[in-house]
Amino acid sequence: MIQTADTAPKTDWASRMEQAVLDAAIERASALGWNSRLVRAACEANSLSLGDEELLLPNGARDLAVLLSRRHDAKALKALAATPAETMKIRERIAAAVSARMEAGAEDLEAAKRCAGFLALPTNMDLGFKLAWESADDLWRWAGDTATDQNHYSKRAILGGILIPALTMRWFDGREAAEAFVARRIENVMAFEKWKAGKDFDAPIKAVTDALGRLRYGTKEETPLTERSD
Repeated sequence: MIQTADTAPKTDWASRMEQAVLDAAIERASALGWNSRLVRAACEANSLSLGDEELLLPNGARDLAVLLSRRHDAKALKALAATPAETMKIRERIAAAVSARMEAGAEDLEAAKRCAGFLALPTNMDLGFKLAWESADDLWRWAGDTATDQNHYSKRAILGGILIPALTMRWFDGREAAEAFVARRIENVMAFEKWKAGKDFDAPIKAVTDALGRLRYGTKEETPLTERSD
């Protein structure tokens, strides 16, 4: 469910106020940028004191960026809910998921641009990567991924690596350029996965361990150590 000031539980003051402050920030971001000034202005628009602001958004503009990203994730998932993922090929699912996420953010285009610039700062890149991982996780789950091994992490890392530049391109270069970029990246990943499937990456390790075993215990034709008498 998409969290807004209207849909947040009426008894949950913090959730309702977070969304109200986010709404106010989205309206003012084009003029103020994504920074502490924006946070203060959005809080003032909701009659919040500095003390209330510190309680609600202790990390200031970083917390506001989290709220925006998660709202856009929720919007993307709502748009994808009507899409029958199980009838699509995996590359089609990922293309549709990324497109939905890009268009969800484009509904708040000016705010998304300012937030993207904020997350690109060296001091905020850690948060940008974390939010991209969250978005990738949501999209993979919609796509039907149930992996719990190392593939769970590699899939999200790869999709996060596509999402970050794709979203930036969508905000600044438009939808057509962004979707063309996504299509190329998906094709590159699928080609790599196909190549990787035909390779035995454990073979070099197995060869080394077999060689060490022969040095230690001799060849297979020799009597096993456990059968030798003293």
